[in-house]
Amino acid sequence: MKAGLLTFYHLHHYGAILQAAATQRALASLGWDCETIDYFVNQDIRILKPPTTPGRAVNDAYNAAHYAALRRKWRRFEDFSRAHLNLTARRYKSLGELRGAALPYDLLISGSDQIWNPTIFPGGRFDPVFFGAFSPLRKIAYAPSFGAARLPEGMEEELKGYLSAFSHLSVREVSGRDIVRDASGREAAVVLDPTLLLTAEDWAALAAERTVRGEYILCYCISRSAPLEPYIRRLAEETGLPVLQLCGTRRKVHPKAKLIQDAGPAEFLRLFRDAAYVCTNSFHGTVFSVLFQRPFFTAVAPAELQEPERSRTFSLLSRLGLEDRVVGKGDSAGLRDRPRWPAAQERLDAARQGALAYLKAALADEPYQEAGETAGEGPLLADRTRCTGCSACAAVCPRDAISLVRDGEGFAFPSVDPEKCVRCGLCTKTCPMLQSREAKPLPAAFAAWNREADIRRDSTSGGAFSALADYVLEGGGVVFGAALDARQHLRHIACFRKEDLWRLRGAKYVQSDLEGVFREVKKCLETRQVLFSGTPCQVDGLYRYLGGRPENLTTCDLVCHGVPSPGVWEDMARYIERKRGRELQTVRFRNKVEGWQNSHFTAVYDDGTVDTRPLFETEYGRAFGRALFLRSCCYRCPYASVNRVGDFTLGDLWGLRPDELPEQQQKGVSLLLVNTPHGSYVFDQLPLTRRPFPVERAILGNPRLASPIAQPPDRAAFFAAYALEPFDQVVRRFCALPPLPVRAAGKALSPEMKARIRKVLPKKR
Repeated sequence: MKAGLLTFYHLHHYGAILQAAATQRALASLGWDCETIDYFVNQDIRILKPPTTPGRAVNDAYNAAHYAALRRKWRRFEDFSRAHLNLTARRYKSLGELRGAALPYDLLISGSDQIWNPTIFPGGRFDPVFFGAFSPLRKIAYAPSFGAARLPEGMEEELKGYLSAFSHLSVREVSGRDIVRDASGREAAVVLDPTLLLTAEDWAALAAERTVRGEYILCYCISRSAPLEPYIRRLAEETGLPVLQLCGTRRKVHPKAKLIQDAGPAEFLRLFRDAAYVCTNSFHGTVFSVLFQRPFFTAVAPAELQEPERSRTFSLLSRLGLEDRVVGKGDSAGLRDRPRWPAAQERLDAARQGALAYLKAALADEPYQEAGETAGEGPLLADRTRCTGCSACAAVCPRDAISLVRDGEGFAFPSVDPEKCVRCGLCTKTCPMLQSREAKPLPAAFAAWNREADIRRDSTSGGAFSALADYVLEGGGVVFGAALDARQHLRHIACFRKEDLWRLRGAKYVQSDLEGVFREVKKCLETRQVLFSGTPCQVDGLYRYLGGRPENLTTCDLVCHGVPSPGVWEDMARYIERKRGRELQTVRFRNKVEGWQNSHFTAVYDDGTVDTRPLFETEYGRAFGRALFLRSCCYRCPYASVNRVGDFTLGDLWGLRPDELPEQQQKGVSLLLVNTPHGSYVFDQLPLTRRPFPVERAILGNPRLASPIAQPPDRAAFFAAYALEPFDQVVRRFCALPPLPVRAAGKALSPEMKARIRKVLPKKR
């Protein structure tokens, strides 16, 4: 039996040619003769190309300077292709040529790599060749990729038509399965990349002879390597090993790295096989680190960190129990921690058998049923990118089997004690991230401010929270809100007296500690009114824990920019104390010493001295403004909308025109949303000055009422450095103000001019 394989192989890309070779060998092991159809898509593999853009001119200048090495690499790719790929005698250049060809196959296989990614082909459309649209032969798919989490808009029907011709469908990533299901209603098996169908011994037989003496750290980065650089530096320092950089990106990953520019596929295999450590941000770099069981660290794109369920690297490593080898997140492995190879190999062997079983069934045109994932040992909780740390799961657990433990980013996550857990499922039923949330009517919006000047001056904006808190306290109730202690640790506390409300006033740009608070709220609700103020996820967590909203509970959520790491803030506090040589007594994150719209970060020390500077001119304020160290769930926050959870929502009324409330703007104006009938009743009792305000305008001034904040591209690099390097050094690198000329240019240039400058600058490689 003979199959025709449609895949990428000719791009002089290590992953492309190795996966093509692996697919052919896997088919041969199942008794099939496989031939790769030599279809040359629109790719230019010449070393020197016409300099059509400034970036291309820079590219050619670099290639010309290293021509001898790049020519050796080119020849090595061609030699490997001739030696290890069974290609058609004829090269085809179009769909039409293939339609007219007499192809001697029993079926066609759409193979791996991003052959189903429409954005890489001319016109941004699918290439029908890679769906076998030129032939009536039976078609199967083995691990093709769409190269993205979602299809471009309007392409589902086209994809559905192509997929209808396939008897068996599989994909490389979970995101691909979702795309196939949404477009066609069919289920696709998620199988291993073809390179993983072969064993380490199979690949070692194809590797070049060893030429590098001694041990070394191998670095293979195909894009910016910032999250890996602290690991490379520390490994080099602690082991004393040389750094070899297999060139994907031209920028050196280490000052003393030796660049390897002439490696072909066989040399690539040899370098991975013999490395003492590997640092990579390549998927296939990760694959071969796993196959050869090299201690490795890998970095992924910010979008993959934000949505790991749609990442091919996370998909593989989580399947093998090696997800801690991804750097720049709170559960990353320590520098000298060894991968858990025995367990990983056992899982890889099982996954390989499953993938080969799919391939065998597809080749024989037999049904295939993908094995379901086995249930984990512990209860189902929200994954790390969705968990808000609200503490509801810990509070509801009847056996106290769940505790909140800080991770490497300084955020608290639930940790389950398997000895105490009785699998009752209460935590799963309570977790807000695992439940749906009802839509509410559009809230009523108001501009509001406190009538007492002293309270308003002591508040971040208009002092609306204090009016609400006073109302509850006057009725014999208790107020729960966030307060800093003497060591600048932020936690929710109960306030029973007006005299203590000052501790709860003002913005605190850090996530608060809720340990034990929900149970304390529940106890208080048995005898009195309670006001709970917090972020929307904290309010929702409280409701889920209580099983609803008791009549004597009033809640107030905040327009939340995102919650910064408590660990980072506390390290920043110690950093400030070291710089000043004295201890912090208290901090005001937004002090109105120069008015509401020019908030200051004010630090008061134990000797009575005071520092105050505009918030966004401080190191902490600058990093907070860039959303550098927010909790990972904040970048995909489901509460960033006008569908609010609290009775009230409080924030600053940004976006006022100069002629709107001109006498009030210097003193501070609160945005107050009334979200529920209970909130409306309480609102009518409050001694606030208020003005109705259009909700649409409120959203324009507070974008977090419409969508979450975007994840900054250097977040992973920050937390990678935070995990390994002295905090003072991390602050200097990531939080310092840019040089004065850069700041001046930033203020002087319009956004349009900045965009034009970026277009003409050479792209980083």
